[in-house]
Amino acid sequence: MSLPSRMPLEPAWLEKLTQAKALKKWPLAKLITLFESQLPDNACVREAIHHYIAQHPQSFSKEATIIGFTGTPGAGKSSLIAELCRTILQKSKTATIAVLAIDPSSQVSGGSILGDRTRMHYGKKETRLYFRSQASNLELGGVTEATFQACRLLRHLFDFIIIETVGIGQNEIDIQFMTDHTFLVMQPLAGDQIQFMKCGIMEIPDSFIVNKCDEEKLARSSYHMLRSSLKQARLVELHAEDDYRQSAKDQIFLTSAVKNRGIETLCDHILQLPSKTHWHKTEDFYLQKSIQKRFGEFGLSLISDNPDKELLSSITLSYEEKERKVLQLIQSHIK
Repeated sequence: MSLPSRMPLEPAWLEKLTQAKALKKWPLAKLITLFESQLPDNACVREAIHHYIAQHPQSFSKEATIIGFTGTPGAGKSSLIAELCRTILQKSKTATIAVLAIDPSSQVSGGSILGDRTRMHYGKKETRLYFRSQASNLELGGVTEATFQACRLLRHLFDFIIIETVGIGQNEIDIQFMTDHTFLVMQPLAGDQIQFMKCGIMEIPDSFIVNKCDEEKLARSSYHMLRSSLKQARLVELHAEDDYRQSAKDQIFLTSAVKNRGIETLCDHILQLPSKTHWHKTEDFYLQKSIQKRFGEFGLSLISDNPDKELLSSITLSYEEKERKVLQLIQSHIK
């Protein structure tokens, strides 16, 4: 089940890539569908696309800042992201944004509604904003391999990628391995101090957002409760002054999508976030996750015991090349 070796990029796909670079929606959709596909032949085309991008760095100079929004169902992530995108595009006349929204798949039918796009309606065609719904495909972790594959392409075409995870519980934390900055979106008065502290999800965000703070009293109470929990758990370094009006200094943002409260402050924070150079680590994480899903602990043990220690640490090999080498290694042991 090894993958074929690298092939040149066909003119038809090159044309789609050129159009996608100009943010044409249909070519973007076709390319993302290609990247989401798990067919071996499509893996060859993906590798050819990435090789072409690497060979033309001046044409593909963007390296998107990837931002994750995670949190429990009903916290208002979709509405908040819609207002945030609108504000970013108003404040920056050159910024481009891609939104990947992940919807849960049914345990019974396997289908997904993909309804988050209904909250992203602008009333006009916005060329600098691209929205893509994805199904969770019953994968745990809050994000999917399809999301990772889509980001591999979109990070070369947009300034910002916003990932909205499926509504999560206390242990779906894979988003931290894909993003440069992760926000945990919470509802007001979402729990007492003990409930906050025992949530495994509390340990992975870089910043916290208490959404639906439509009233000042609600915002104040929610801020003090969350701040007290963070202080006791020592999860973040807090500002000396306990003042909910300066909550952003504690990486706690109080927002309301309905009343447009705190959106501009959050927007200013996001526009200053840098992109990191950790993408090869993201690829290694998802490659190991893919191998574990297909071959279990046996596959992972072969990788860890492999004498070629640079197999996963190499930043010169593409994802498909690493995958091909790993599959060949596993095949040699199965035979």
